[in-house]
Order: sequence, then structure tokens, then C-alpha cells
Amino acid sequence: MKYPIGMQSFDQIREMGFVYVDKTDLVYRLATEGKIYFLSRPRRFGKSLLVSTLKHYFLGHKELFQGLAIESLEKDWLEYPVFHIDFNGTDFTRPGSLLSVLEGYVATWEHDYGASPYQEDLGKRFAYVLKQVHEQTGRRAVVLIDEYDKPLLDVLDCNIYATVNGNRIRLEDWHRSLLKGFYSVFKGTDEHLRFVLLTGVTKFSQISVFSGFNQPADISMDTRFETLCGITEEELYTVFAEPIRKLAAKYKVDEDEMKQMLKQHYDGYHFSDNLLDIYNPFSLLNCFSSCSMRDFWFASGTPTYLVRLLKHFKQNINELIKDYHFPEEFIDYKADVEQPLPMIFQSGYLTIKEADPLTGSYLLDFPNKEVQRGFVTLIASSYLDTRTHSLSNWMLRSIRQLQQGKIQEFGEALTAFLADIPYSMRRKDSERERERYFQYTFFLLLRMLSCFTVYIEKEQSQGRVDCIVEVPDYVYIFEFKLDGSAQEALRQIEEKGYARPYATDPRKLFRIGVNFSSETGTISEFMVE
Repeated sequence: MKYPIGMQSFDQIREMGFVYVDKTDLVYRLATEGKIYFLSRPRRFGKSLLVSTLKHYFLGHKELFQGLAIESLEKDWLEYPVFHIDFNGTDFTRPGSLLSVLEGYVATWEHDYGASPYQEDLGKRFAYVLKQVHEQTGRRAVVLIDEYDKPLLDVLDCNIYATVNGNRIRLEDWHRSLLKGFYSVFKGTDEHLRFVLLTGVTKFSQISVFSGFNQPADISMDTRFETLCGITEEELYTVFAEPIRKLAAKYKVDEDEMKQMLKQHYDGYHFSDNLLDIYNPFSLLNCFSSCSMRDFWFASGTPTYLVRLLKHFKQNINELIKDYHFPEEFIDYKADVEQPLPMIFQSGYLTIKEADPLTGSYLLDFPNKEVQRGFVTLIASSYLDTRTHSLSNWMLRSIRQLQQGKIQEFGEALTAFLADIPYSMRRKDSERERERYFQYTFFLLLRMLSCFTVYIEKEQSQGRVDCIVEVPDYVYIFEFKLDGSAQEALRQIEEKGYARPYATDPRKLFRIGVNFSSETGTISEFMVE
């Protein structure tokens, strides 16, 4: 089996015999049941492949679709003029790059279909081309815009400036103005359009593309098209049965165990309140190609815009994933520097886990272990002002120590790690803020250990346990104190009966009292019973 890793061209995948998960029944439905769409999906989820598939469908390339579902659905295979705009591959932090790209597209189309002798505005020139192509071919135009939002995401919160017509303005504002003018063309050319699709990560409410023409159908959370990008469990088990068997043999587990491992690591994305599980296609293909389970999606690079936005992020991640949120908090895709939750959600780092029909709210959480570990590491390195590789080294040592019951070694390593954090990061004005710093720091570090079951502030009948970590052979119950004593923490574990739920558990149980010192910024006492 040949895996199309990094390939986004439908024709190459089909002609060169790479594996293709058939989505063409949904492509046909998309093309025949509507006209103007917007689709948001995380990066590397197959948006560009979808655009390429639609391009060849509307160009009438019937031969590429032989043996696929659409072959029996489409009867006419008409050829339409297709205008494909792809913002991938361009660095839009360079002033003038967006204008150059748009000018290049429009000039090429004018060469093919004729230029207006009266218009200089890019949007109006494009409108003229759409009118011309309709008159010349007798067919309405298809417009496919891939990663429409990249020119904005590249410069979001960058404070890069450019000189335009003698005026110094933010590059972000210039790009916003250019796109607003270019996309507003669609309202006046509706009669010349057969189909329009815009794909991207997030929906910028400040751009008139979503009000400048007949409102596009936002299918990002539409149950009809939730499987349009990504791989379902049914598709995984039917199309990739053989590589699953190979993985199971390598990891010395049976096929059911292998399926569960794949599910925990790469599944968990939900693109509607139907909550149908969708697997990350990039990670799965890389996993099968290399016959190895690693964090492929996160390792492929964190978007720079997200790194910038997270510097503004003040909310406790634990609170973020424990609470229910109304859709306007994260589905109404306002790109807001001070409120980055919609960007975090749309970028694929959080997903819907539960829906509450009574209140119309949703519970958010990490999709899977791959995303949890990578994202929490990113947050922790920013919050603690430490290097990512230092966190990774600590995490690997901690996993081995907890897995082997070496709790004292874990305590010593944790103490040393915390002592290395700059004083400026833990300098807090109030006792409450100091306590929150230590609790949140410990939470972030333990969240990185995604291969274990970790409970933070777990409620029990007599109180709330600060932290419980469950591993195959051991259970660790942690209670924290700030400028108190570890003995006091241990006494609380005993008096509140935090260990009672594990009375019949065969695993060895450790009670750990931890006292943090606000003066030294690390652990002053680490007692184990």
C-alpha cells in the first residue's frame, strides 16, 4: 500500500496508485445540493485534497473517478471554468506579498479571458473576468479558495508595518482591507457563479467575505459533511486492515488492542454535535507508512499564529477543559487576540466531547493523547519560561519513575526541575496567586504524562483530591500545601479518606504529601507513605 504523505493533488494520487479514502459521494452531494460554502478544519486534515478533488470533478475529468462512489452518481460530467486560488506556500509576513499573489492570479485570468478597460481595483477586475468567462463558455464559474485565511494568520498579532500609498499601516490591517475588497466581488457576480468553496482554519468575522455576498453555508459543524475530511473508524478498519495487522505484530498485541491504541492516540475529533469520531489522517498515514506510533501531527510544527496568541492566554487549561461552553464562545470563529479559545478549537487542539441539549452548551477537551501531550508541553514551556526539550526530558524520566514505583526519585527530579524555573515566572503578589501558580504548574507537568490516567482536583465524598495518578502497577495520591508541611498534607489524605476508593485495588498505593515553598520556588518537603 502506497501512502500519499504530503500529497494534495487528487490526480497524482489516483494516477500513481496511492491509497485514497473515497469521499466522492460527499463531494457529489456538496456540488449538487448547494452553491457557496465555507469549511473550517485543522491543518493537515485534507482540505487541500478536497479542493483538488472538486477541481477535477468540475473540470469533468471522469477518468480519475473510475471505481469511486461518484462514478455511478454523476451522469453528465460537464466541464466548468475553474478558478483555483491557493494561499499555501507563501510567506505573507513580507509586505506586498498578498498584493503580488492576488495580482498574479487576476493577471493570468485576464490574459485567458480578457481584461476590463475601465477597472483597476483587483476585486472588480476579477468580477469582470467571471462575467467574461460565463459569456464566452456558456458555463458559470467555479471558485475554489484554499486556506483563505493564511494571509491573516501569518501576520496576526505580529505588529509588522508597511507603507501603502505613503501611509504607514499595520500589515494585518492592509491584508484585511485587500481581502475584504477581493472577496466582496462575489455578491455582484452571483449570476456568473456555479460553485464556491472557501477553506481555512478560522472564520474571521471582521472580513466582509461572510457578508459581502450571498451568505455562504458554513458546513464546518454540519452533520451531513462531518466526515468530508479525516478518516472514520469504519474507513480505518476497512481500508487499512493490513497495516493495522502489521502494527499489531510489531507491538506484540492483538488487533483489537492495536485498534484501541490507534484510537487513543489519533482519534477523538468531532465536527458536529453528532459526535462521530474522526481520526487524524496525517498521523494515521505517517503511522502506517513508518509502522511506528509517534506524534506526527504535532511534530509537523505548531502554527506560529497560535504560539503568538497563547502568550495572551491567561485562563487555566484545567478550567478550560472542565467547563461547558456556549457555541458563541468557540464556534463563532472571531479571531481575537485576547480571547483565543475559538482559534485553539478551530486549530484542532480542542474538540467537542459532550453536548448538553438542555442548555445548548458543549464540553471541550483534547481530542487524543498526541494532541494533549504536545499542546500541554507548548503551554507549559511558555508559562514556565523553559525550553521544550527540558520539559520533554523531565517527562520521559518521570514516566519511567512512576511506572517503576520510584516515587522518591520522581520527587527529587520534580524538585530540581521547579528550582530551575526563573524567579520572575513565580513572583506573585498575593498568597492566592502564589498557590495557584504551584497548583497550575504541577497540573501542567502531570498533564504531559498522557500515557497515564491523571485526575486533577478529583471530587470524592469527603473532599477534593489535588491529584491522583494511576499507572499499571501503582496508584499515587498527591496532596499539596504551600508554605505549610508535607505531614499536614498526608494527614488530610488520611482524614478525608482519599485512598478509600482504592481499598480493593490490587495496585500498590502511595500517599504523597508535598509542600511548596514560595520563597525557594520549589518543593521543600516530599513525604511518602
